[in-house]
Amino acid sequence: MSREITFGNYLQDKGLKGTQQRDEVADLFLKADRHFSVEELYRRVQKSDPRIGFSTVYRTLKLLVEAGLATERQFGDGFTRFEPVHREEHHDHLICIKCGKIVEFKDDRIEELQNGVAGKHNFRVTDHKLELYGYCNRCE
Repeated sequence: MSREITFGNYLQDKGLKGTQQRDEVADLFLKADRHFSVEELYRRVQKSDPRIGFSTVYRTLKLLVEAGLATERQFGDGFTRFEPVHREEHHDHLICIKCGKIVEFKDDRIEELQNGVAGKHNFRVTDHKLELYGYCNRCE
């Protein structure tokens, strides 16, 4: 039986030191359950602990990606964003090209259509990303 991956046991398995600052960054990121650029997360972390540096936030996000707890996403605006991994369900994104708002959505009809197309071409899908770009109702 495999154990659930946690940030603490990932660090331990890799022989890396767990620190209070890393734990604070990881905790804030994982509990917020939204997309963050390094800069956005750094600003949020600064509100709770101004002693945590930018490089600690950056390195912690990279470690979370390596641990399989976060993914790096690029939505065409030149910024890398990090998103907590949703283990239970796949989701897709609507991205506003003016304000950068990101809306997550799930639609079973899209999933069924993709599976049908893959099956028709004798193709086994292991993963996919659907990103729809346009304007949110505020920016329209």
